[in-house]
Amino acid sequence: MDPPKIFVERTLCILKPDAVHKADEIEDIILRSGFTILQKRRVQLTPEQASDFYVEHYGKLFFPSLVAYMSSGPIIAMVLAKEKAISYWRELIGPTNTIKARQTHPDCLRSIYGTDDQRNGMHGSDSFQSAEREIRFFFPDTITEPIGMGQAARDYLAKAVNPTLLKGLTQLSKQKPLDPVVWLADWLLENNPNKPKVKDQGIV
Repeated sequence: MDPPKIFVERTLCILKPDAVHKADEIEDIILRSGFTILQKRRVQLTPEQASDFYVEHYGKLFFPSLVAYMSSGPIIAMVLAKEKAISYWRELIGPTNTIKARQTHPDCLRSIYGTDDQRNGMHGSDSFQSAEREIRFFFPDTITEPIGMGQAARDYLAKAVNPTLLKGLTQLSKQKPLDPVVWLADWLLENNPNKPKVKDQGIV
């Protein structure tokens, strides 16, 4: 029986306006909890952008105050990666309502860094679909598919990476350039098997 495939997930973390001043402290906790921070940016959302991000809550009573709060100051958006990142990050930040979190999960991040029932310090994606949409909202060029680990990663490397890399290293040993790292980087860019080949049809 084959061992189960393990995948590294990505999730979106937002440090909300009331928690940004503790960013270094919170990032340290994130890293010590086994997450990798893949991408990070500090932004100030406009009310329109905040409305777009929280569009699923449109029409709810708390929506106007949520939008006002999320556009009231800078936030920090981060892409976190770890096996089962989505559920682990939700567990680490705790219940949505800070006041309830202090009663039921006193060690969670919202209990420590949140302010009240709405200003709860941070956000975490609640599903793979949400994570994909939310990461693309802040990082449009990112890839959100899970990353394979273990045998799945080895299989991928053997099939998709190693053959091209072997050719490049073979050429490198023949050419013996002065700066082998730059030469290999240029060679890999030029010989990327996924790069579309454009044939010059000449001037018509």
